[in-house]
Amino acid sequence: MTDPELAAAQAYVRLLQTTRAVLADPQQRVLTLPLLTAPIAEADEALRAIGLAGNEADFFRLVARCQPGPPGQP
Repeated sequence: MTDPELAAAQAYVRLLQTTRAVLADPQQRVLTLPLLTAPIAEADEALRAIGLAGNEADFFRLVARCQPGPPGQP
């Protein structure tokens, strides 16, 4: 995996983690949704940098290499 590919996968993982944290408290969603702006922009830019914007299948293969699924899943 190249450095830009790793950066894109890591940006997505950070976006996923931030989204989970923001959505964890339904009463705070309206206040915390703006916190997703920066991680979304970071992930979008990282995807454009490696030419995978719009190519989710290849991108998610990269992500899977960085953050494997639950135990027992491929």
